[in-house]
Amino acid sequence: MEIRPLLMCFALCAVYATSKPTEKKDRVHHDAPLSSKEHDDDTNFDYDHDAFLGEEEAKTFDDLTPEESKNRLGKIVDKIDADEDGFVTEAELKAWIKKAQKKYIYDNVERQWKDFDMNNDGMISWDEYKNVTYGTYLDDPESDDGYNYKQMMARDERRFKMADGNGDHIADKEEFTAFLHPEEYEHMKDIVVLETMEDIDKNGDGFIELEEYIGDMYNHEDEMDEPEWVATEREQFSEFRDKNKDGKMDKDETMDWILPADYDHAEAEAKHLVYESDTNKDGKLTKEEILNKYDLFVGSQATDFGEALVRHDEF
Repeated sequence: MEIRPLLMCFALCAVYATSKPTEKKDRVHHDAPLSSKEHDDDTNFDYDHDAFLGEEEAKTFDDLTPEESKNRLGKIVDKIDADEDGFVTEAELKAWIKKAQKKYIYDNVERQWKDFDMNNDGMISWDEYKNVTYGTYLDDPESDDGYNYKQMMARDERRFKMADGNGDHIADKEEFTAFLHPEEYEHMKDIVVLETMEDIDKNGDGFIELEEYIGDMYNHEDEMDEPEWVATEREQFSEFRDKNKDGKMDKDETMDWILPADYDHAEAEAKHLVYESDTNKDGKLTKEEILNKYDLFVGSQATDFGEALVRHDEF
């Protein structure tokens, strides 16, 4: 059986990591901007459209008539109203925006799903994932090709169990998404930190020391002078990463480093959309309120922006 693409990717990453000694490795996870466009509602609502739908989906509305846009928006509103109480709250809007922005992740999971769901039951068990991913390496997990597949399987199983909410060793799509993209899920953050620390902590003491921190980012070669950014990272470690000044990073300090509490763009946009559309100022939106401001949420072929600005100012 051929080695699975996941393992091939692992091997290529390992080679790449040692092939460019002056290139900085970045382990920090940042949320991407909601749109590449400027947020200026006095000019247009393009940023809001991208934020609400995702950039690719937003483009599909541009050729629709206003009536068609409203119709599609109405169906989206029904999906956003998670508790089906007839209102869209800031929290529901925020959750929708985050999901829209992560569409590429869900698309990636969809592409992989059929490869792992071997019995086509709509679920992926740990055994299915293990058999597809590791194949013949199950018979010889300590192969002589430089990789310890037994260790890799144990690490994967630990992550799978963390993603598997009900502990049945079977993942639905949301659980499998959490397994493949743990950095996107709050309940998976501990496993992201643990795996990162295991990668960097070469002496196995459960902490990340300065030289381990630098060594993970920079593959030093004696004949080369350290790039300036390495000296900057040494200062960053001492002044900001090592908060308790004990010369090493513990679990909490590592989490603050790789999963920083960034400005929440989705929350800010949800508040903005509610503020602009909430005509009775009760802090939540009805479908009618959203459709009355449809041009703020979605584009259309024939929206007259001058008219849209007038209605925007009225509220």
